[in-house]
Amino acid sequence: MAETFVIAQGGGPTAVINQTVVGAVLEARKLYPNARVLGALHGIRGVRDGHLIPLSELTEEELRAIAATPSASLGSTRDKPDEAYCAAVLKSLQNIGADAFIYVGGNDTAGTQGILSAASGGRIACIHAPKTIDNDLVENDHTPGFISAAEFVAGAFLSVDLDFHALPGIYVGIVMGRHAGFLTASSVAWRMDPESAPHLFYVPERAFSRARFIDDVKACLARHGRCVIAMSEGVSGEDGRSLVETIVPPDRLERDQHGNVKLSGTDLGRAIEQMLAEDLPGKRARVDTFGYLPRGSIMTVNPVDAREAFDAGAFAVRVAEQGSASVALQWDGEKTVFRAVPLEAVAGKTRHMPESFLEPDQNRISAEGIRYFERLVPRRFTVAKPFV
Repeated sequence: MAETFVIAQGGGPTAVINQTVVGAVLEARKLYPNARVLGALHGIRGVRDGHLIPLSELTEEELRAIAATPSASLGSTRDKPDEAYCAAVLKSLQNIGADAFIYVGGNDTAGTQGILSAASGGRIACIHAPKTIDNDLVENDHTPGFISAAEFVAGAFLSVDLDFHALPGIYVGIVMGRHAGFLTASSVAWRMDPESAPHLFYVPERAFSRARFIDDVKACLARHGRCVIAMSEGVSGEDGRSLVETIVPPDRLERDQHGNVKLSGTDLGRAIEQMLAEDLPGKRARVDTFGYLPRGSIMTVNPVDAREAFDAGAFAVRVAEQGSASVALQWDGEKTVFRAVPLEAVAGKTRHMPESFLEPDQNRISAEGIRYFERLVPRRFTVAKPFV
């Protein structure tokens, strides 16, 4: 290789996405002492526009500080490139003399890499390095960024459960997750015992029914005296549309450049509050929308997550010798291993939470699902069970 690498970050930031960039820079310097590593500002937009910084000129101390910092230090983008956009990106990569382009992101990012790889005729190794708190990339057991976000969610729901032991009522925490419920379901990881919260789970993989929701809450209150609920922002009705789409008038719906409806506002929270007020009048109820808080929290950077994100970047550099690919984190039954998989196996596809992770006749997480989340998010705190 002529040893010129370009690296960019795409999609939503995470607590450990910078680890992947730094892992790639340090591995490139180790394998290719004269390597030139350029960071593109704001994703492929920075590649297209020539907004690049020389990452390989930074000291290891400076790079390690960046790695330990949440969010995307290079800046990100949600641009959806069309044919002309990709042609401009490819021309810029060729002008730079890039031998490899490493793009850290989700399945849309993998799709962009597939387009660029084909257009370059294989002359530029286009590597997709995984990143998403949604944990929804196929070919992966879990993705960098997920574990740290899951720790935030697990800790938040443990804390809320203790709060609602003291002053009982209904609590709904709305968690990010457009098409997959992994992050919402991770709230089960630190519960005190099987009778503890969250008591109910509503995720995109299972259709939401208002009547069933209210019946579930009533039954939970009768059994526990309180009801703590974990809900994905992407929950959908029986017609397959997200609840936000049924709540917000079409002319007020906001969409990103990928056509996705904006879910991160408070409309869903207000609608759930209204349901509870109308159908369970007089009950103490609180609905919180977590929003962006879990995805880049400096308080919950998990060391395993950080190490795996760093190693994913280093692996991406090593894979580049063989050509374009997507880096996947897989579980061999004992440990996480890194493998290169075809870009087309990941691009544009969504990994949904397995149906077996949910109880068949209840909106609860199954024993199989609990084992998965407890493996990835081991308990960090031992708390005393309240007297009440």
